[in-house]
Amino acid sequence: MEKVLVTGGAGYIGSHTVLELLEAGYSPVVIDNFHNAIRGEDSMPESLRRVQELTGRSVEFEEMDILDQAALQHLFKKHSFKAVIHFAGLKAVGESVQKPLDYYRVNLTGTIQLLEIMRAHGVKNLVFSSSATVYGNPQYLPLDEAHPTGGCTNPYGKSKFFIEEMIRDLCRADTAWNAVLLRYFNPIGAHASGRIGEDPQGIPNNLMPYVSQVAIGRREALNVFGDDYATEDGTGVRDYIHVVDLAKGHIAALKKLKEQCGCRTYNLGTGTGYSVLQMVQAMEKASGKKIPYKVVARREGDVAACYANPSLAHEELGWTAALGLDRMCEDLWRWQKQNPSGFGAQA
Repeated sequence: MEKVLVTGGAGYIGSHTVLELLEAGYSPVVIDNFHNAIRGEDSMPESLRRVQELTGRSVEFEEMDILDQAALQHLFKKHSFKAVIHFAGLKAVGESVQKPLDYYRVNLTGTIQLLEIMRAHGVKNLVFSSSATVYGNPQYLPLDEAHPTGGCTNPYGKSKFFIEEMIRDLCRADTAWNAVLLRYFNPIGAHASGRIGEDPQGIPNNLMPYVSQVAIGRREALNVFGDDYATEDGTGVRDYIHVVDLAKGHIAALKKLKEQCGCRTYNLGTGTGYSVLQMVQAMEKASGKKIPYKVVARREGDVAACYANPSLAHEELGWTAALGLDRMCEDLWRWQKQNPSGFGAQA
């Protein structure tokens, strides 16, 4: 069974990917520092404890920070990894504007250290968790992989762009490296069991966790940031993708690495954009609840519309997003209903 290191594997996308890895017959080793994860029994992240319960397989987990070089060295001495899936990093756009150095230290320094240790141990296969934020303000839509990158409006997006460039340069300098850079659009939803899902700490930064918390009664009303964009109903349009589809994209990426693919970049999105108000309606339909909202000022750095052209991932990875908007909202609502306080209160 192939051993794959998953950094940041206790988080939202990480935990769903670990589940898919187990189902696909891989042996994942997960590291996480609990920045975005809740501690369950035996110091195991609650998300991974539930992944074990769902799959009937055990997950090897170590509490670790990617900035801890000695711990990483020790980990790579102990295990012989075939590949690394790198999720670990800070990820809140707004916070990155306030705390740029934190974002550059964790995301850039952490990744450089990881790459150096991978190189030292001859592990030269990498799947990197990038983001559509690298495109900055779209010059055209839908966004394809050839769209210029780097015009990012915040340090989070810039950190993802810099890491992409770093990995590209590394693959150029040493052709033994293979890397797949996955540009995520907007992951939402949850595993169909309702046992794992997104559990934002504090006030959610993303639309759908906030909407579902309003639906369950945890929050009073949704703030809609601007209704004067050049979109159909004036609210921001995004490409929402089911987290399970996104997780499956990582399995397809691991297979691609086996072809000695060099450095490849793929959008993971559905190709369809939905507005904030369309998402509110879809969530009202899934939950049977009215979701009150109020329109407030635009948020700095937000673009009017952003959605993917995902055809390259379809052609080269054989991957397509299969789960539609209704399913995303139904699964999100099931998770929210079964876990009204997230992983914190045992369901």
